[in-house]
Amino acid sequence: MSGIPIEACSPVTRPHTRSPGGIARGHCRTIVFLISLAGWWTAAAGRAGAAEVSSQPQTVQAQPADTVERRSAAALRGFAATVQPLATQAALDAFARGGNAIDAAVAAGLTLGVVDGHNSGIGGGCFILIRLAGGGLVCIDGRETAPAAATRDMYLRDGGPVDALSRTGPLAVGVPGALAAYARAVEQFGRLPLATAFAAGIRHAEEGFPIDLVYARKLKATAADLAGFPTSQQILLAPDGTPWPEGHVLVQRDLAATYRKLAAAGTDWFYRGPFATETAAFMRRSGGLLTEADFSGYRVVERKPLVSRYREWTIVGFPPPSSGGVHVAQMLNMLAAVPPEDLEPGTADFTHRVVETMKLAFADRAHWLGDPAFTPVPAGIVSSDYAAELADRIDLNRATPVNTHGEPPAWQSDHFHKHTTHFATADEAGNWVSCTATINTPFGSKVIVPGTGVILNNEMDDFTAAPGTPNAFGLVGGEANAVAPGKRPLSSMSPTIVLDAIGEPVLSIGAAGGPTIISQVLLGLLSTLDHGKSPAEALAAPRFHHQWKPDRVQLEEGAGNDVAAELRRRGHAIRVVDSFGAAQLIRRWPDGHFSGASDPRVQGQAAGTPGSASGDQPLE
Repeated sequence: MSGIPIEACSPVTRPHTRSPGGIARGHCRTIVFLISLAGWWTAAAGRAGAAEVSSQPQTVQAQPADTVERRSAAALRGFAATVQPLATQAALDAFARGGNAIDAAVAAGLTLGVVDGHNSGIGGGCFILIRLAGGGLVCIDGRETAPAAATRDMYLRDGGPVDALSRTGPLAVGVPGALAAYARAVEQFGRLPLATAFAAGIRHAEEGFPIDLVYARKLKATAADLAGFPTSQQILLAPDGTPWPEGHVLVQRDLAATYRKLAAAGTDWFYRGPFATETAAFMRRSGGLLTEADFSGYRVVERKPLVSRYREWTIVGFPPPSSGGVHVAQMLNMLAAVPPEDLEPGTADFTHRVVETMKLAFADRAHWLGDPAFTPVPAGIVSSDYAAELADRIDLNRATPVNTHGEPPAWQSDHFHKHTTHFATADEAGNWVSCTATINTPFGSKVIVPGTGVILNNEMDDFTAAPGTPNAFGLVGGEANAVAPGKRPLSSMSPTIVLDAIGEPVLSIGAAGGPTIISQVLLGLLSTLDHGKSPAEALAAPRFHHQWKPDRVQLEEGAGNDVAAELRRRGHAIRVVDSFGAAQLIRRWPDGHFSGASDPRVQGQAAGTPGSASGDQPLE
């Protein structure tokens, strides 16, 4: 056993529980990894195209998006799509060893921590949303927590926030939770020992892997900060201090050794053993706050899923401290009364209406949302009546200033229970996983503790350093998200699963990209549920985003000049960008076939693996 306790703050939604003894024991910007898996087949969609996937593991070749077909590939045990082909293969290997979707997801997440480590890893956190084959719903919160020595004003100097303190260096690091969450998921719901999930990561860390274009760009953008920490510089930069180029074979022997020790000794080695001891000693030498007690006191939290309705579908999201589940539900509620024909993606009317919806939701996010163990988060924020009240404020002809938050019903008393790559998996038995993992900004705090190879997060920047002050993503927060010892910072991670009228899963979606995660998930749901777009079509469509402050629309250039001009005419400030975010989506169609897509904005892969003749029994 891992030895990592779990605090059950609200009951898990599952009709049957299998005892841990009945199961072989054995992550998310950012997981800016994303993985989508489907039970039978999927397609990887790129801006340049999409790809059909056969029943055999393979490297997917791009094809024009309009040539994608929905074909059945019966007898597929499972499917995987990630931003990194090596992580996809790790998931397929887990299926081949007899693992289920939970095993495959954890194997992919741990591998992504090696081959896409600028986005996530065991030095960060994650949210894991699981739909079990028996119909149960599980939320595992592996979000980082503030150290016990953290204080409300720790990032203020001379009365004002100092951004560098919460973004770079030891003081920016929260207690990592991803490893504990992965262990919890596998031990409770997987079929393989946790040790097997480290195999691919060990191999790629020891032997090295060629870094892709995205990895190289992130190295170039952060090289100056990485150079400030000797171990980080030694591993991630060339001897002359320049960033490694695309194609360089990156070897991470210290990280391989860490993974080997975790595979042999379990997660106690990380949370109660040498890793915690060495990290705490480093923090004392370097001005950080993490201690051995912070590591040993970490708890994953099992939360009650946030379940809402949109037309005939049930939307299953992650509750606070995720803001994504709350505000995706809130925005869908605001749009539910609008006929689908009036929500045609790609039009100025659609963009305007949804932008106004985003503004109202993000204003509420800034005021009301935080860790529910510290801050009462009003449940009424996702009520239909409150959504209708907000929707009435939208002027369809002009941009309307949103000066402050709304007031949900019964906000004084009716609260949620106290208690950034994205990847998703699905298997032939009916288990689905939607997980978003992260270390926050690229390469997190930029700190690697000597001898460990683990890149530590900078999630403390997701707290509000001072009310009204933006974080690294420009998000403005209030007192609800202020720093406090043991508190979990608010997150935009939004793993989502959609169920049909009889409770069967039909869609899984999630994304990476800071606050744009929420917008990406919303737009993907509208495209697929309202207009029947394929996963490839939905993810290839131009995106837009508004987060209340700053008061401007972030619009991908592919949206078109006509749309941008009309939005400006209606009073919107526009910032046109090349692209943003990275989403993954899988869908089960009414005829029982599956399809999926990896975001065209990243260099991902989708692939499946053959299943057994009889299939596994459902995990209840």
